[in-house]
Amino acid sequence: MIVPMKKVSLVVLDKNREASLNTLRELGVVHLEKKSAVSDSLAKLLEKKTRLENAQGILMPYQVDKKAAVAQAATEKPRRRATDRIMPEPYSAEGVDAETAPDFQTQVLELGEERKTLQEHLASLARERSRIEKWGNFNPQDIRDLAADGLALFLYELSLMNYEALSDEVRRIVLGGSKTAVFVLVLDKELEGESPFVLPEQSLSEIDANMADIRARTADIEKQLGALALHKSRLETEKKSLDELIEFERARAGMDVLEDVPADYAVSWLTGFVPQEDLGVLKRAAAENGWALLAEDPAPEDEVPTKLKNNKLASLIYPLTDFLEVVPGYNEVDISGFFLFFFCIFFGMIFGDAGYGAILLLTAIVCIIGTAKKGVPAAFKLFFLLGLSNFVWGVLTCTWFAIDTAQLPQILRDISLPLISNVTSAKSDYDAGIVQQNLMIFCFSLALLHLSIGHILVIIRSRTLKLLGDLGSVAMLVGMYFIILSLIASNEYRQIPMMMPMVYLFGGGFVLNFMFANYDGSFGKSVLESCKNIISVILGIANVFSDIMSYIRLWAVGLAGGAIAATVNAMAGPMLGHLVFFIFGIVLVVFGHGLNLVLNVLSVLVHGVRLNTLEFSGHVGLTWSGFAYKPFAKRIKSET
Repeated sequence: MIVPMKKVSLVVLDKNREASLNTLRELGVVHLEKKSAVSDSLAKLLEKKTRLENAQGILMPYQVDKKAAVAQAATEKPRRRATDRIMPEPYSAEGVDAETAPDFQTQVLELGEERKTLQEHLASLARERSRIEKWGNFNPQDIRDLAADGLALFLYELSLMNYEALSDEVRRIVLGGSKTAVFVLVLDKELEGESPFVLPEQSLSEIDANMADIRARTADIEKQLGALALHKSRLETEKKSLDELIEFERARAGMDVLEDVPADYAVSWLTGFVPQEDLGVLKRAAAENGWALLAEDPAPEDEVPTKLKNNKLASLIYPLTDFLEVVPGYNEVDISGFFLFFFCIFFGMIFGDAGYGAILLLTAIVCIIGTAKKGVPAAFKLFFLLGLSNFVWGVLTCTWFAIDTAQLPQILRDISLPLISNVTSAKSDYDAGIVQQNLMIFCFSLALLHLSIGHILVIIRSRTLKLLGDLGSVAMLVGMYFIILSLIASNEYRQIPMMMPMVYLFGGGFVLNFMFANYDGSFGKSVLESCKNIISVILGIANVFSDIMSYIRLWAVGLAGGAIAATVNAMAGPMLGHLVFFIFGIVLVVFGHGLNLVLNVLSVLVHGVRLNTLEFSGHVGLTWSGFAYKPFAKRIKSET
């Protein structure tokens, strides 16, 4: 559920502003209202953060074996040249604070900037080398010296036609040529209509030597950055500390101040939001510290943060929603429990293989056991639940790494569910058609249940006749469900007749939705509003059809994944029967099924998430327009 919030305003003496903020941060219950804040201190902190993030970006690509690096640092002194920077001593996390950290950051940034400059210079030299290499290795200064002594020389690259058109009076020396051009040294004066070759600053050999020096220096910088990368975790620690300082300074600089009074009586105030259940904590702190406190219900125009509070099971969906960065609005409905329940079903159907499910389950169990002492993260528990769902669906359909059911043990075939089992499909084409149709009907039934729950949630929350509009939407869903079954699911394997009462139910639902979907205290205005948006209302019929049909993707994507797995088995099968190709067959099986697992994960993120955050949320009226409740709090524990 979404925790009720109170909007609070705190007034404190301006001279106690920082002390009050520190106390408020220790409480950790107030989500401060966003305000623009400007101060010199904040600007400096933001500049430090930018530098720190740039240093992190420079060190990010380096993966260092910590044990090997420490051992090497202890036994080997770095090579020194006059042009080298001094290699730093091992950067210890002990006793380092915000004042000493910039030394490390500055060294990383300087090395990174030098590397960038060298790379740009190297690219420039490479372009210059490419331009002059066809002229061979010569010293351009010799040509300049001759010009200073009165002998002007000009280099030209002429086409064959232009060269043949040269007058005999032109004093020239042919230096070489190609199929399309002639390289000519012209004496005394430039050729009319032709641009002479621009002399380089350096010879080809000098450019090559400079490029070699740059590559050597770049390699040396890479080595130094690799050594510094051993301590890049310290940058993350410093960043967290810096983020707290920035948050505090933003809060301090963003407080409104009443200044037209004596300094001792000047006051500052801030506004924010507090969970209603934590308001008592803030009231006690206000009484103890002499703050003036005003608490009221948020106004409709207020941007209120959303704090979710659910039982341990429903909370397992939080790692996924946090990853997706989706939060319901404060005045919307929390669907965490339904999201988790249906997402597990979608996950199992899309993966659809008990073998894959067993792998996921074992991986989750290992992760849970490994973190049991420190506290199992919710992500691992969710992973276990999803693996279990996948395993159960695979058992019911008798799908084990897409192996032919005839080759599976009898016990695995016996525990499957005949209505949707591959064992039933293997008996005949007719039985296969029945099973496929059953799966389609299951998808449509799942859609009806899922989407109807969305409108029921709205009906429960509604306190006006607008609930009749959602009741009409449920009737439209039920009617459309049977219409789809008669049109889509009916074939030669099973005939589902068009039931006219369902058509009437759909029509009645449409009328109810038309009359009350926009109800806001006036029936006439509601109907008028529907008439104004008649196109959208009519398109709503198509939306009901498409939303139910959208759930067929669960069957289709699962079928595609099974086909990929079966293809891998078919390709690797013949190899496994020959000793020479056995290893290649095993590699193909591992790679093919591993790739299929990755594709299934992507399919879940695309399709399984979509059905919850788009189709279902649309029927609930959920826009995911909220932002998470993040109280002003001290998040880094001070070391004692």
